[in-house]
Amino acid sequence: MNVSVVLFTSDLRLHDHPALRAAEGARQVVPLFVRDRAVADAGFAAPNRLAFLADCLNDLDAGLRERGGRLVVRSGDVVGEVCKVAAETDADEVHMAADVSGYAQRREQRLRRALEAEGRRLHVHDTVTTAVAPGAVTPASSDHFAVFTPYFRQWSGVQLRAPLAAPRTVRVPEGVGSEELPSRADLAGLSPGLATGGETAGRRESSRWLRTGIAAYEDIHDDLAGDATSRLSPHLHFGTLSPVELVHRARRSAGPGAEAFVRQLAWRDFHRQVLAARPASASADYRTKHDRWRSGTTARADIAAWKEGRTGYPLIDAAMRQLRHEGWMHNRGRLLTASFLTKTLYVDWRIGARHFLDLLVDGDVANNQLNWQWMAGTGTDSRPNRVLNPVTQAKRHDPDGEYVRRWVPELAELEGPLVHEPWKLKGLERVALGDYPDPIVELADGLARFRQGRSGE
Repeated sequence: MNVSVVLFTSDLRLHDHPALRAAEGARQVVPLFVRDRAVADAGFAAPNRLAFLADCLNDLDAGLRERGGRLVVRSGDVVGEVCKVAAETDADEVHMAADVSGYAQRREQRLRRALEAEGRRLHVHDTVTTAVAPGAVTPASSDHFAVFTPYFRQWSGVQLRAPLAAPRTVRVPEGVGSEELPSRADLAGLSPGLATGGETAGRRESSRWLRTGIAAYEDIHDDLAGDATSRLSPHLHFGTLSPVELVHRARRSAGPGAEAFVRQLAWRDFHRQVLAARPASASADYRTKHDRWRSGTTARADIAAWKEGRTGYPLIDAAMRQLRHEGWMHNRGRLLTASFLTKTLYVDWRIGARHFLDLLVDGDVANNQLNWQWMAGTGTDSRPNRVLNPVTQAKRHDPDGEYVRRWVPELAELEGPLVHEPWKLKGLERVALGDYPDPIVELADGLARFRQGRSGE
């Protein structure tokens, strides 16, 4: 073979890249990324993710140039652009990573047909964006697991492939045209605290985490103020880190912290195998409860307050403000804000999922949509009517109120757990809080409304 094309999608790295390794059998390789017009047309081109993507592409190009190559960037329809590049370079084959969304599955089918019509081959590689491929483990009676625990039991027994080294050299055919690399400097509307993207940053942060953070993860991962999670989800979303390599490295750390962290990586694979088998669950209830979600003027006002971090429940507001500032939110905060919107306010989970996708740098269709459904009780959760009390949860996971005071400066002068219930203040103490709002709903009233709506009465 003379030329192979490697189509990068959500796998923007050089280390442990099966598609890139397979293409090394060719004399020359075209590392290609297509800025997919359909992503923007569908409203998924959020500024935070575009900025992180720009970092990733620049870092990937730099890594390729160190090895004698470069990244080729095109824009438009993925199938059309891949076929153009393959024709320009007379490539024999195209390599790419498997993906799970309905759109990704259709894109793969279209690309395969188009390439075969031109006498070229498409090779799709598993375990590039997952540790265990969707469909690699299944229950006896279905094509996928609908409950995490039995999935995790089988997932844990799979022998993972060995991580692959990054290529030493990459030879790109001369004359292959490329657009300029994007830059985050050209983007507006970014979260001020947005993290830096790219494989270099991802590998540095993962090494730091495995060296200093993972041992205590089991004990403190829900500590909101402690910020003791890995923060690697954006790198997993863009594929600047390999899930296979990360599981191997975590398991070498051993101990309860490592086991808990690997379990979270398994949750990511679990959601991807659900979406691969049921693509419609990206927008439709996996298990419908026939909810009659609230709508109308009052509901819209509640949704706006939730988005702005002005619900009157300090922990909810803190988490929503962190999301806006960083393009990221602590996992415990995600659970609480989702429970509050879907069950205390009784608002359709799709509204919350859309807002998260507008801001989250790690906004991932599988994890975002299915976690929202899990919390709303319309997904794979075995306790669909569970409601998380934001005050109880605040006192448990932010007992001193440090997280709340960090993100809700109106409450910065309140000491200790009092910060979680400012509505209990009277007189001048309440006046001192300025325009911080009273709760937009009483928790008991929200619970009663949810139970009534869910019961269909």
